[in-house]
Amino acid sequence: MFDVDVFETTAPVARLILAHGAGAGKEHDFMQRIAQKLASQHIEVVLFNFPYMQVIKETGKRRPPDKAEKLLMHFSEVVAKVTAERALLPTFIGGKSMGGRMATMLLDTLNDVIGAVALGYPFHPPGKPEKTRTAHLQSLCKPLLIVQGERDTFGRREEVVDYELSNTIELRFLNDGDHSFKPRKASGETLEGHIDTTTQFTVRFIEERIQ
Repeated sequence: MFDVDVFETTAPVARLILAHGAGAGKEHDFMQRIAQKLASQHIEVVLFNFPYMQVIKETGKRRPPDKAEKLLMHFSEVVAKVTAERALLPTFIGGKSMGGRMATMLLDTLNDVIGAVALGYPFHPPGKPEKTRTAHLQSLCKPLLIVQGERDTFGRREEVVDYELSNTIELRFLNDGDHSFKPRKASGETLEGHIDTTTQFTVRFIEERIQ
């Protein structure tokens, strides 16, 4: 059971398979806007829903995400299906929040995937900075881009810069952005501007690794 959207583009140079966060599926405005903007920059984007989100769509009833093992299995199956059925392109994986975390956990296990992009990585649960989710990030071998809001409650800039992370990880911060990348009005920044910046970071990261 696959629920997949493909954002095709003219003269694609790479493919990015993006997973959604815990509370909203591929239909969420953030996911759609990121996909559209990347597709305008010659990156083919594939969005998909995890099985629990498909059930939410079908029943209209909220439910928690599946266990990590089930999420990772489905993610890897989507990658295999897409790469088998579509034109051959340099492939990257990634996601928003939980989806980004799953991508980082899969990254080193998928031979045909070059790197990953995590948008708002959940370094720890909000209010629980001692419960970090960084162990696997210390030994990551493949390249990973993390784009993080400076005041993200899942990992603020002043916390994240002190973590011991693999030297294959590139960190980029969005001025005054929260977990959804939304800045406060007084900052002078805008959500649309941050989505544009995220797109630029992502395109540059991908292009530098396929040259």
